[in-house]
Amino acid sequence: MTRTVVTPERPGDLIGLVLSDLDAGQSFESTGDLETVVVLLGGVVDVEANGESLGSAGGRSSVFEGPGHAVYAPPGTVLRLKATTPAQLAIATAPAGQGAPLKARIIGPGDQRLADVGKGNWSRTVRTILGPEHAAGRLLLGETINPPGNWSSYPPHKHDREAPPEEVRLEEVYFFKVDPPEGFGVQVRYDDAGTEAFTVRDGDSAVIRSGYHPLVAAPGYSLYYLWIMAGDGRLMIPYMDPAHAWVAES
Repeated sequence: MTRTVVTPERPGDLIGLVLSDLDAGQSFESTGDLETVVVLLGGVVDVEANGESLGSAGGRSSVFEGPGHAVYAPPGTVLRLKATTPAQLAIATAPAGQGAPLKARIIGPGDQRLADVGKGNWSRTVRTILGPEHAAGRLLLGETINPPGNWSSYPPHKHDREAPPEEVRLEEVYFFKVDPPEGFGVQVRYDDAGTEAFTVRDGDSAVIRSGYHPLVAAPGYSLYYLWIMAGDGRLMIPYMDPAHAWVAES
């Protein structure tokens, strides 16, 4: 089963997100029109790019188990992923960006930047699958795990203004998983226009175009989110809320 989670709706929107649940023997095929990253949330697939085998990817049973595999493909590449076990795929897309021609590749755990970030009740694990240091045209992408009761995107930051070297504008999409799945988290979004709070549950998604957007896992539940960012370039320069930046300095 394949379903569209996020599609560009407004002028300037860039990111698309599709989820595909495959039984063993089933395949997912991309159109090849956009820059694409397929994240293996679970299961194992055989990967072909424009008919050429890239090998096998995947292996984790859950995103909470540890870092997994992803498949990168530049525009003009038709990906075909055939499940050898039941598999769940998250397919992120964006229009072509700048840079030299690139080739499709499998991104394994050893290719990712893995880090424990923050401290105390705002510590979390970040797996950067496709960061500024990795070859890509536009997409930036990774996974964050909040332990029960912990915050992330904290101290609160935003990236809705093109003002380097202080901040660069990046659209962002989140896809959430919760363990155990009946749990929840809360995302707060705020700017000069006001504040909103959203309950996030297993399988939810969020499109973040502007404002600060900290996130907390409910006690007793681990919170995962796949984060996907895209802008005119591939810099990541978040702007910390000056009212709360001191927390990172203490």
